[in-house]
Amino acid sequence: MARNTFEAWIPEENDSAVLARVAAVSAVESLASHTPMTTDTKSTPRSAGLAVGYITKGSAYGEDSSVNDDVVLTARKFGEAIRVAEEDINDSLADILSAKGVDWATSYGKVFDNATLAVTAAVGTGVPFTSVYKTLLTTDADLGYTASDNISVATSAGITYDWLSGLLGLVETSDYFDDARMVVIAHPSFRASLRGVKDLNGMPVFIQGIAGTPDTLFGAPINWSTGAKANATASASPTGKAVMVYCNQDFLLVGDRSGPESMFVDGNTGLGALTDEAILKFRARKGFAVGHPKAFAIGVMN
Repeated sequence: MARNTFEAWIPEENDSAVLARVAAVSAVESLASHTPMTTDTKSTPRSAGLAVGYITKGSAYGEDSSVNDDVVLTARKFGEAIRVAEEDINDSLADILSAKGVDWATSYGKVFDNATLAVTAAVGTGVPFTSVYKTLLTTDADLGYTASDNISVATSAGITYDWLSGLLGLVETSDYFDDARMVVIAHPSFRASLRGVKDLNGMPVFIQGIAGTPDTLFGAPINWSTGAKANATASASPTGKAVMVYCNQDFLLVGDRSGPESMFVDGNTGLGALTDEAILKFRARKGFAVGHPKAFAIGVMN
């Protein structure tokens, strides 16, 4: 019996429909600070802050007492195997494989955003990363952050000017605010409420973009993500409350180990030979970490 042969994993090309769809669906993939990973884990340094003081002539230099800290990016695998009947392959191989690739990219974008932004549980079964939401729910004494300090739940009055202003102010008053790098990632269900919010001069704080420009909130670009809903485990269809994340995108850290990439297993000699089915596999191996909790604020829709 001849041995089965398998093609190698093929990375998606930069201009592929799969990568374009991932970028369109996943706000985190498109906005994060990416770093290549050549191993399963990668340590990335972060700072707890550094005070610089004035020194008079002849005086001693002050010494920094902050923690030399780092975050660890651990590559986790997201993937799916898709069976395709030989008859369909013979009829229109390119169309089917292209459509399946876009379908996978759509689901991957949603589940990756949910895993990185809004999962409420600790890392474990079904939870690949410590999400932004979970990070902000947890005290970090070394970084001077207290649990839930940067989480704001909308009042019964709904999404108001004061609530939105206070939410953004949680980051704007920290050392991690950078006007040029601030972004909003929100679930689309916020849109209807935001349209009616005006400032003290009667001007809308939410501006819908035109001609390719992004929507903005108080001048910060908004990226819409259907993965931005609370959920106990990572899901492409989360069911919890919608969330809005305001952050300095330099502290949204994504590690790229591999992918998105695909492999085609022939249905004539491969695993599906007895059923005349080829197997198309897609995967991506990614790491994620929050650079510093004070660079983030989360608003939760009531």
